[in-house]
Amino acid sequence: MEQKRYRITLTVNGRLHEVEVEPRERLLDVIRYKLRYTGTKECCGTGDCGACTVLLDDKPVNSCLVLAISANGKSITTVEGIAKDGELHPIQRAFAEQGAVQCGFCTPGFIVNSYALLKENPNPDIDTICYWLAGNLCRCTGYQKIIKAVLAAAEMINKQTNLLKVDD
Repeated sequence: MEQKRYRITLTVNGRLHEVEVEPRERLLDVIRYKLRYTGTKECCGTGDCGACTVLLDDKPVNSCLVLAISANGKSITTVEGIAKDGELHPIQRAFAEQGAVQCGFCTPGFIVNSYALLKENPNPDIDTICYWLAGNLCRCTGYQKIIKAVLAAAEMINKQTNLLKVDD
């Protein structure tokens, strides 16, 4: 018996996509294999590692645990959507500059979660960063460089914001 398919629309990184999905398809698979946003990674497939984190209507979710059909009509931001006009976001720059990218497999999930944190709290302390990133696992960095990267990004963002205020 053939599985029924549904047509859904997703806005990914500001672009509208119409895609056909089966009821059991995960958002992760649609993002990676149908829409070709390959920055989102699958590691555990059980929601334990955070490598597949995306923003679903601006909230971080493990895309391996979300059925694609439930995201119909929603907005998704992947790691590719954080950079704007070819310019890396401060969180992306800070990860590179602070050496928080070792093998890089977990990096997209950390960057997406850190981006969400900094949008909500542009001046987090170390405890807040650790709390926000508790659902992301890394086997390489020991987390210290990741925390430094988030702090450095927050500083960059705050400097940019202050410069914009002075120019007003």
